Amino acid sequence: MPYSRFESIGAYLPEKSVTTEELIARLAVPPAFDVEKITGVRERRVHDTRPESYEDSFTLAGKALDDCLSRSQYAGSDIDVLISTSITRSKDGTRMYMEPSFASALARRIGAENAITFDLSNACAGMLSGTYILDRMIRSGMVRNGIVVSGEAITPIADTAVREISEKYDLQFASLTVGDSAAAVVLDPSVDESDRIDYIELVTASEFSHLCLGMPSDKSSGVALYTDNRKMHNEARFLVWTDTQRMFYEKRGTAFAEENFDYIIHHQFGAAAVPFMNALAEREFETPMPPDLNVISEYGNTSSTSHFIVLHDHLRRGEIPDGSKLLMVPAASGVVGGFLSTTISSLKV
Repeated sequence: MPYSRFESIGAYLPEKSVTTEELIARLAVPPAFDVEKITGVRERRVHDTRPESYEDSFTLAGKALDDCLSRSQYAGSDIDVLISTSITRSKDGTRMYMEPSFASALARRIGAENAITFDLSNACAGMLSGTYILDRMIRSGMVRNGIVVSGEAITPIADTAVREISEKYDLQFASLTVGDSAAAVVLDPSVDESDRIDYIELVTASEFSHLCLGMPSDKSSGVALYTDNRKMHNEARFLVWTDTQRMFYEKRGTAFAEENFDYIIHHQFGAAAVPFMNALAEREFETPMPPDLNVISEYGNTSSTSHFIVLHDHLRRGEIPDGSKLLMVPAASGVVGGFLSTTISSLKV
């Protein structure tokens, strides 16, 4: 069976930056802990809310698509599939769209008139879930290529948290870590083992699904995110990843150490949680973890785009040599875990 690869990547980050110190200063009740130290988030980007230049989810996604296609061998009209994986679906300002699909509107925007289009939401694992499906479509021979895109104007949950947090520990504290962004990737067939998606597998552990919920606020007209970090960031939850990946290797007759990963990219959800995950992984896989790539200090948790914002940023800085093998590890509400292995050589920014 053939493999797919990441053919090109694009991203967009709003110009406006808001520091954690500025957010915390707006709280009526100061937290009982140092938010910046615990989360590792120093600042995050926030979409433009001025009426004349408003940036909604659709606007952000469009800018990432433009960036992605600017370095692709494909024009928009060449694209067979477009999958939109945004959690947030604001368009025409603050209006939230479910139908018609974001994907169909974005496809029209780039001239992909004949593309298969659909929306897919899987919390912060959205872009990896879209990649999972598109990878299978290409490997099966159903399509030649496709794009996975997400635009996240998600910082309104931080605004809700700032207005509503009234205790020293609140389930909305995780909302203070999010940042706005967009990312897009083109996938097509791989012809070289040094440039391909080696494998991708995802798993859902529903017993943890109640620990992180996005919904209308129970106190105001805003949107809110309620996260029990004390129960989310523990060994039982993190072992969903390591157990799944270890069983995958057992079926293949191999082991983590034999994969020789050069880098690992975790979901950008906390500077304290990621080292804990890596320590557990070293114990479970009985081998050191590769260097961790992250941008959490500069951009925060950018939800469904996080792995690809990290990848784009480090490629832009020339910090990922050709032929590098990367492991991407999702961690999303649901709870969604899993892993993606990719070797990249032609991907440039």
